[in-house]
Amino acid sequence: MTELEFDFLRAYLKQRSGLALTAEKRYLVESRLGPVCRRFGLATLRDLVGALKISRDTAIERAVVEAMTTNETFFFRDRVPFDLFRDTLLPGALTRRAAQRRLRIWCAASSTGQEPYSLAILLQEAAPRLQGWQVEIVATDLSTEVIEKAKLGLYSHFEVQRGLPVQMLLKYFTQVGEQWHIAPTIRSMVDYRPLNLLNPFDTLGQFDIIYCRNVLIYFDAPTKADVLGRLAGCLAPDGALLLGAAETVIGLTDRLAPNPEHRGLYGHPPGARTVEAAPRPLRFAGLR
Repeated sequence: MTELEFDFLRAYLKQRSGLALTAEKRYLVESRLGPVCRRFGLATLRDLVGALKISRDTAIERAVVEAMTTNETFFFRDRVPFDLFRDTLLPGALTRRAAQRRLRIWCAASSTGQEPYSLAILLQEAAPRLQGWQVEIVATDLSTEVIEKAKLGLYSHFEVQRGLPVQMLLKYFTQVGEQWHIAPTIRSMVDYRPLNLLNPFDTLGQFDIIYCRNVLIYFDAPTKADVLGRLAGCLAPDGALLLGAAETVIGLTDRLAPNPEHRGLYGHPPGARTVEAAPRPLRFAGLR
C-alpha cells in the first residue's frame, strides 16, 4: 500500500465514520482490510482503493468502515459507570421524574449490546421501584453487523465471563449449546437502531441519561466538539452524560460541564439554557 493509497483510506474513513487515523496506524489498516479484500475477491489493498474510488458498492463501503471500527466491549465494562447508574443516577431520576413516570436512556455506541443489556439488567433488578413507569433504552451503533448480533442477544462463554456476575448469568441467560441467550424480557427492553454519530440525531428526542463511552477517543478535536454539542442538545436540562475514562468535554464545548463528584459524568452547566432536541412520538417499553 502506497502513501497515497493510505492517505485516501484515512480521508475516506474520516469522512464516513469520524475515525482519525494517525500515520503509525498503517499496520492496522493493512491487517483489518486484508480480510475485506478477500471477501470481495480483490487481490490487494490497491484494488480495494480503486473499487472505492470508482464504485458506489454500498456493501464494500460498509465492510470497510465496519472492519475499521473498534467494537471492544463487555458486560458491566469498567464497573464504575454501572454502579453510578444503580446507586446515583437511577434513584435521582426516579425522584425527578416522579410526576411523569417516564425515563429515557440512550447508549450511543452500543456495539454488540453488552452495555445496554447491562443497564436493562440493572433496571430489571430495580423493577419494584419502577412499577407503573415507562422506560425506554435506545441503543445505536454505526455497524449494522454488530446491531444484528446485539438484537440476537446470543453470546459465547468467553463473552459472558467478561464482567458478568455469575448470579446474573444464571438469572438472565439460558445456555444454548456452547452459547448463552439473554432472556427475552431483557432483550425487549432495548430498541436497537443503526446510527452514525456524524449524522444528525436530534430526531431521537431528549434523554435523561446518555452513555457515549469510548467512541470519542477515535475522533479528532473538531469532530469531538461537534458530537458533544449535539449530544448536549439531546440531553435533558437535568440529564446525565457518561463518557469513557479517557474522554472529556473540557476544551471542546461549554454546553457541558464535568460533575465534580463523579469522574466521567457530565451535565449542563448550572444556569445554562439548553436547546431541546426536536420533539418526536415517544415509544416506551414497560418493565415486567
